Amino acid sequence: MKTILKLAGAAILASAFGATAASAQVIRMGTEGAYAPFNFINDKGEVDGYERELGDELCKRAKLECTWVTNDWDSIIPNLVSGNYDTIIAAMTITAERDKVIDFSEEYFPPDPSTYVALKGASADVVKGVVAAQTNTVQAAYVAASGATLVEFASPDETVAAVRSGEADAVLADDAFLIDIVNASNGELAFIGEPVAIGGGIAIGLRESDKELKAKFDAAIESMKADGSLTALIAKWFEGRVVKY
Repeated sequence: MKTILKLAGAAILASAFGATAASAQVIRMGTEGAYAPFNFINDKGEVDGYERELGDELCKRAKLECTWVTNDWDSIIPNLVSGNYDTIIAAMTITAERDKVIDFSEEYFPPDPSTYVALKGASADVVKGVVAAQTNTVQAAYVAASGATLVEFASPDETVAAVRSGEADAVLADDAFLIDIVNASNGELAFIGEPVAIGGGIAIGLRESDKELKAKFDAAIESMKADGSLTALIAKWFEGRVVKY
């Protein structure tokens, strides 16, 4: 999904942070809570979504006791490295830049195309116009390099609001995030242009030092792929999408 900038500081923290999650009694699962259907906060104030259900099942299979922590996207990698939680499970796309600072599990969601959304019927120019994206994401980096004028926002919902208010001509984000918003807009919003392939699959982010924890999550993910439960979970949360492993 997203590209983190400002990774130099996180790399320094990573080298200084000596403790590992393997010795912890409770594994703290870090997420954003603002990127439905991957993760969101429900009416009870609890973390919910595809990644909550997935994470709970992975912890069960790995025989780990887990709890959930929310963190703003912009500081989600530095706060993993500094020990505020033990994993990132927040629709994070695997990129070479991130992999220099943290480690990744096996992917639990395939590469998702990024798509543009604008007001229906508007003459939005995604090449020379103004395009909104969430700060420090793969989409923001793509827009900045595309020739369009990038406007960044801290949360994904703000990027869509910018289109509705006319502050931006279009928004670029993961298709899996935007499709529900477009479908619920009563014809106000529409997809435009061609989908864009950015980055790899989505996986759990872990500290480089947590090799034992990574191995446990990898084994749990592989078991869900093998028995078809991961395919079923993706179909449940993403409108019947068929992903075969």
